[in-house]
Amino acid sequence: MAAKNNGVPEDAHEWVSFEDPDEERTWVFDVTFLTSPWTCIFGNGCLGVLTGPAPEMVQGCCSYGAHFTDKKDVARVEKAAKTLTADQWQFRSKGLKGGVVKTTKQGDTVSRLADDACIFLNRPGFPGGPGCALHRAALERGERPLDLKPNVCWQLPLRREDAENDDGSVTSTIRQWDRHHWGKGGEEFHWWCTESPEAFIGHKPVYVEMRDELVELVGKKPYEMLVRYLAPRMNGGAVTLLPHPALKRKPVPT
Repeated sequence: MAAKNNGVPEDAHEWVSFEDPDEERTWVFDVTFLTSPWTCIFGNGCLGVLTGPAPEMVQGCCSYGAHFTDKKDVARVEKAAKTLTADQWQFRSKGLKGGVVKTTKQGDTVSRLADDACIFLNRPGFPGGPGCALHRAALERGERPLDLKPNVCWQLPLRREDAENDDGSVTSTIRQWDRHHWGKGGEEFHWWCTESPEAFIGHKPVYVEMRDELVELVGKKPYEMLVRYLAPRMNGGAVTLLPHPALKRKPVPT
């Protein structure tokens, strides 16, 4: 456990839980992260997930490719890849020729790599700039990036964990994706965004900024219940919200 300050652990998070109105399911939400000003800073100070800082490579968390969750996830991305143009996707010819998915020796289904990063990642110098080709295509079409991208990519840094209880009901937890969720590989990351104050500079709380992603993860009714619970606390309510641990690491101005 992290060191304590005035009796409160430095890594403390607050949580709320409530029952799903339509299922035998209990939802548990990380209030501290969802009300924080975290925002994706890809290409805007993100140091990446290599073993050392590499902002100039503009790879974000795309260095090792995406792990697919199921066959439906794979099929959606493969279908989307066929619709990308050469102006949208730097490695289009390589992807269409060799495929965009592979199976590792460990049996994991992942996106293929091109030049040591995800095949969908456009690199610095590519017309239109660096970034995910699927994300770019979705925005240009007026679509949602989550409808084209692999599940893990559009969900990050949100994480859903489902646990079946003895009575057959399910407890579903929505939390931030931490370094340890990547397994042993996460220990080698030089930098990870949910533990770094540089990424907590957004102008909206996460539960508003990532509305579409949360609705996709939990459903519209549970999300609306969450909003009704959080909104008064965000709008001058009597309850003081616990600041995210990363915000406590900000350097003191001199």
